[in-house]
Parts: sequence; C-alpha cells; structure tokens
Amino acid sequence: MTTRPSYADPIHPGGITRGLETFDPGALGLPSERELASLAAGYFPEFRGERENEPAIYHPVVVPLGAPDVPYERPAFARGINERAYVGSVPLEDIRADFPILSEKMNGHQLIWLDNAATTQRPRQVIERLVRYYEHENSNVHRGAHTLAERSTDAFEEARAKAANFIGARDADEIIFVRGTTEGLNLVAYAFVKPLLRPGDEIILTLLEHHANIVPWQLIAEETGAVIRAAPVDDSGQIIIAEYARLFGPRTRFVSAAHVSNAIGTIAPVEEMIAIAHGHGVRVCIDGAQSVSHMPVDVKALDADFFVFSGHKIFGPNGIGAVYGKSDLLEAARPWQGGGNMIADVTFERTRYQRAPRKFEAGTGSIADAVGLGAAIDYVSAVGMENIAGYESNLLEYALSELAEIPGLTLVGSSARRAGAISFVLDGYSNEEAGRRLNEKGIAVRAGHHCAQPILRRLGREGTVRPSIAFYNTAGEIEALARALFDMVRLI
Repeated sequence: MTTRPSYADPIHPGGITRGLETFDPGALGLPSERELASLAAGYFPEFRGERENEPAIYHPVVVPLGAPDVPYERPAFARGINERAYVGSVPLEDIRADFPILSEKMNGHQLIWLDNAATTQRPRQVIERLVRYYEHENSNVHRGAHTLAERSTDAFEEARAKAANFIGARDADEIIFVRGTTEGLNLVAYAFVKPLLRPGDEIILTLLEHHANIVPWQLIAEETGAVIRAAPVDDSGQIIIAEYARLFGPRTRFVSAAHVSNAIGTIAPVEEMIAIAHGHGVRVCIDGAQSVSHMPVDVKALDADFFVFSGHKIFGPNGIGAVYGKSDLLEAARPWQGGGNMIADVTFERTRYQRAPRKFEAGTGSIADAVGLGAAIDYVSAVGMENIAGYESNLLEYALSELAEIPGLTLVGSSARRAGAISFVLDGYSNEEAGRRLNEKGIAVRAGHHCAQPILRRLGREGTVRPSIAFYNTAGEIEALARALFDMVRLI
C-alpha cells in the first residue's frame, strides 16, 4: 500500500512543506491552499476544510499497488500553470515561447525536455544571432583589412567581454575561448599545472567529478609521476570538508573541483574549498559546467584561480566554452597548442607568442559560436540569474517531493545544497528501460553513469535515471514525469 501526501499545509500556509523545508507554490504558478481547495471542491471528496476560515486539508488517499483500475489522481496543479508562473518578472509562457524546440511532439506527446544537464535548448534569440552572423559578419578575426573582418572581430571580442562580465572577471583578457569545459580543463592541466609537477607531487580532486575533470589530471600524473588524491563525500553526496582539508600537504600542487555535480546535483562548498587551498598556497580550478546556468557566479568573490564552462550548458551553441584565469597565472602558463593567431613572431630558431588570451587560441576558433554564446549570456542576463536560481530552487524542491512519493523509486544523492540534476533508480526497471518508457511519453531524461562513475559507485550504483531541469521547465512537466513513473510502477 502507498499513501499519497498532503499538499495543503495549515501549519505553513505560505508554502508546501517537506520535512522542515518549505517552498513557494506561487513561484511555480501553483495554487495556494485556498485556491487548491476551490479547485478540488467536488473532485476529491476527501478534500475539505475542517473549520471555517482554515485552509482545506487533503486527507491522503490509500492507493493499492498493482490495481490497474486505480488512476493516478492528483490535485489539478497544472491548470493554467504557464499563464501564472513567472521567472522574476518574466512570464514563464513567454520564456517557453522563445525556445522553438519545446513545441516539438515526440512519440505523439508534447516534448518534455528534462535532459538539461547534458545540453540545454537554445532560444530563438541565439539561433537568430547565429544566422545574422553568417549572413552579415562572417570572416576570420583580427588582421583582416576589410569591413567584414572588422565586423567579425568586433562581434567576437564583444562576446569575450560579455563572458567576462557574466562571471565577474576583472578583464576580458582573462577569458580564453575553447570548445567547451573538457577542452578548458585540458588547457589548464597542460598549460599551467603540468610544468609545475615533479614525481610525488599531488593533485586534489573530489568524488563528485565528471570524467572530464579526472582523466586530464590522470594523464599528466602519468607523464610526470604525480599522484591524484580524491576528497571523499558523505552518504548524502556532499564533500566532507574536514577530510578535504586533511588532504593538503607539502607536495600538494593543485586542486580541481566541480561546482555542481552533473550526476546528483550536489553544490560543492567551493568558497570554503578555495579558501582552504589558498591557505596552503595551492591554486584551484572550478569546473562550472553545471553551475553557470543555475546560479549567479562571481569568480572574484569566489577567488577562483581558474573557472571553466561550456556554451551549450547555458543555452548557447555547441563547440564553444570559456576558461577564466587570473591574468598573472595566464601569463605564467605556457601555450598548449601552436599555430596561427597565437604568435607574435616566428623564425625557424624561435617563436614569440601573443599575450593572453590569444596565446592560447591557436588557429581559427569557433567565431560564430562565440558570438552565439554572447547572445545566450544576454538572454539569461535579461531574465536575471538570481531570478533563475530562485525559480529553479522551487521547481527542484517540488520535483524531489513528487518523486519521493513514487513507490519503488529510490533517490540517489540527498545533499541539502543542490541544483539542476536529480538521480534515481526504479524497482523493476533497468535505468535504460525506464528512460525508454519515459521517452514513449515524450519525456527526455538521461540514463547511465553520466560520465561520473566514482560518485555513483560511492553511493552504491553503477548508473541512474537522471532528469535535470532548466528555467523553462514547469511544475506541470514535473507532474507528467511523476504520473508516467507511477503508471510504470502499476504495470509491474
């Protein structure tokens, strides 16, 4: 037997409660308790106000599992949700209208895109900016003696300035354009860290890392004789900060850590981690691939030495990303690729290099994609990252409360600080089969190890099903996910 939960809480009249935490239904376009009572009147006979002027209480309905004639019945939360919900001052329906792909049908159902940790969708403004670039500005940048080169260079360097401003860099020259987070981490590893290493030196990572923040460090460790050490996590999936601090010693040379776990959504305490590392004279790189689309980032406030992110994780094009590095560290780092654009002078005896960032941008880069990234940054900045963070926090809490009530569903990772991603396993289904069944309903999630095997194995899993949210997702879509999973459970 399973019991459906109470959604109207007379003790916390301003919010829906789970445990000791509340979130605001209005931020998601959900009804208040009184509105919910009105909606439910005559629909759920067990919905009633106990005394005059008190909110209605939903007395749980006991639903026997395996009873095919029992529908998945929930209060009609999704009625008018797109018209009522706002992200800051922007109506959610307007945001969704900006993303053409969200209108697609998949397998006869409206697409519900919950694979945002893998890649986000692109707003029309980014798509149109790419078209405008190719129609009116396309040229290689720098040194061109013609108008199109000037237009292209201006657009490219303007995008660099936007990226710098977006993450709080001191200067646009602290931003290097790369293909994405993976290339950015490799750049930091090979251009800055590898020359520092001697046999027995140590690099600190954490169990939360994506493979892209493990493998480059293993490669340079193999080449130099350095050693990798990994900070442990507790059973919730949060870094044990005291154990992290104990890893530092006289041979520690560098730290690289994820800001947010792509697999379980844990937000790492990076401010404290950076402060501890700097107390030992150790530099730090933060993998921001999963944080920049969910929360404001200020690299100066963090005091990060390096920060890396991808364009396609923040509603921009594929094939573009950025590395932030403090200017003195970029000047100290050596080039990691050679070719045009990064040179000041070449003879067969020696080469002199440009200053950062061009020292690290050999060859023709992804110019149009950098311009598209600038447009994506403009888009989220107009909505407001604080607003996006607040909306998504409420939506994530709602999703966790919904999924926790699915019989046979086990959430993987339970850190109190989290963003973006949720992982679970479902009794009776492999992760891949669960993903396929959801896809039949038009619901796109990811299933597998998410290139994050160490953290999943620490939590006793080889893989999970991972829905992940963005600010264009709705409470109605979360409801559809929960309904689909509940129906899957009834089929067992």
